[in-house]
Amino acid sequence: MKIGHRGAAGYCPENTFASFNKALDLGVDYLEIDVQMTKDGELVVIHDTTVNRTTNGKGKVKDYTLKEIQNLDAGSWFDFKFAGEKIPSLSEFLDEFAGKVGILLELKKPSLYPQIVEKTAEELIKRKLITGENQMIVQSFDRDSLKRFHELLPSIPIGVLVKNSGVKMITNKDLRSFTKYVSYVNPKITMVNKRLIKRIHHHGLKTIIWTVKKKNDVMTLKELHVEGIITDFPDLC
Repeated sequence: MKIGHRGAAGYCPENTFASFNKALDLGVDYLEIDVQMTKDGELVVIHDTTVNRTTNGKGKVKDYTLKEIQNLDAGSWFDFKFAGEKIPSLSEFLDEFAGKVGILLELKKPSLYPQIVEKTAEELIKRKLITGENQMIVQSFDRDSLKRFHELLPSIPIGVLVKNSGVKMITNKDLRSFTKYVSYVNPKITMVNKRLIKRIHHHGLKTIIWTVKKKNDVMTLKELHVEGIITDFPDLC
């Protein structure tokens, strides 16, 4: 699976319609997005817990209402030709892209947002996006939230995100525990080696690797038979 990281984040301001449309033009199988929640309980597509890096505003996502956050310019920081791009609501994103392309939805820092798991599940139920692996995968670093999501919507495949934490690697005990609720184990590219991929597959799990920015890495990952590659530059795949 060729997966566009926040759309085509190497070419456009991340998590904007410009970025998602560029990724579609480059032939992605999935769009990867990040979901957080505003002060008034609306789900929005943005990566950082603050708006500082990717908009002309300052402050935490959770301190903005939907109307306030959508008044920010989410494009000019990347290039002035993207001035006026806004932070999409999850609802707007799904209106435009659900059914056109697979969606890899990351629950971002769910511990900051009570009810984000339930609200996301409700949104997917409302839109009948709860069946079929080709439509939706939900991932997060937060394992408790993933377990809760799996309880609510067991038909949607789950991916657990993992990254290097000091010298700690993914143990076989971790992998055995993941099999109870997870379909994908998704490590950072810096963790990947032949042995890790073999162990993930040995436990009956699939794997999606993030974030790939070099052609050589794409070739290596294909040789390792990973199921998905998340990249800022979808034309590398």
